[in-house]
Amino acid sequence: MITVRGLARRFTLRGRTVDAVKGIDFDVAAGELVGFLGPNGAGKTTTLRMLTTLLRPTGGTGTVAGCDLLTDPQGVRRSIGYVPQGGSTWPESKVAEEIELQARLYGVSRAEARRRGALLAERLDLAGLDQRPAKTLSGGQRRRLDIALGLVHEPALVFLDEPTTGLDPQSRANLWDHVRRMRAEQGMTVFLTTHYLDEADALCDRILVTDDGTIVAEGTPEELKARVSGDAVTVEVADRAPEAASLAERLTGAHEVTVAADTVRFRVPRGDVALPELLRVLDGHGITMTSVKVNRPTLDDVFLGLTGRSLRDGETAPEAVEAAHAA
Repeated sequence: MITVRGLARRFTLRGRTVDAVKGIDFDVAAGELVGFLGPNGAGKTTTLRMLTTLLRPTGGTGTVAGCDLLTDPQGVRRSIGYVPQGGSTWPESKVAEEIELQARLYGVSRAEARRRGALLAERLDLAGLDQRPAKTLSGGQRRRLDIALGLVHEPALVFLDEPTTGLDPQSRANLWDHVRRMRAEQGMTVFLTTHYLDEADALCDRILVTDDGTIVAEGTPEELKARVSGDAVTVEVADRAPEAASLAERLTGAHEVTVAADTVRFRVPRGDVALPELLRVLDGHGITMTSVKVNRPTLDDVFLGLTGRSLRDGETAPEAVEAAHAA
């Protein structure tokens, strides 16, 4: 459904040249739900804008929904849905009018457009708002309307750029369910960017991690989490924490052992296997454990290990240059 080879984008602004995307390669199969993750400035927004024909690549090739990005951008646009980060509604238009117009622009009949609009309104918690002007909606309601506009023509491939930003937990969960339902019922392919790692973990079949304009890792959420070296174990003891840390180091596969006050932290391949052994050892040395916690690797751990920074770190040069260039 998506194939890109050497896809690149270079910006020049005030005499400065920046490679926002540095020749990336990846494929997305029909029916996949793929997450595209990266800190601000990593190049993901630039990539998404190229894939949706809003920005022309300066290098490489790509096909989206069977259409060439460079030679058939109109074909790409006819085949995809796109929900951008920014709002896409006309403030004075009513909710029902906006949804119907979007469907009609894609050749959907008036009756079918209204049917789909009513269904989307129900599923996205917009029911009863059909005669409200878009400008009177709350931020969360406007975001759900943006999503309805991207889905109403039932595209084979939809790009969702930070779709749940600004939504409350219930609305986020409802959107997840709707995306899953549309994929199951229609075989829709979804390409998703998000700053919520729990969202990527819950929804995505596969994740691409980008940083500094390149893809640094890809795989299923479980495959990526397996790259983190083991479960994190946190043990609190009544006293003699340095001795407890020394004993923990003897456990099979234990590493990254640290001690602070009465708390010992370390990683082991299997926390559930290591704990009984640790309890026996500590008890044998007369050290009382007051609490213990085992955490499986998360996508947060993966992301920090791959990029050395948080997914929510501040904006850096490439995306900042793109924003200035677009303006």
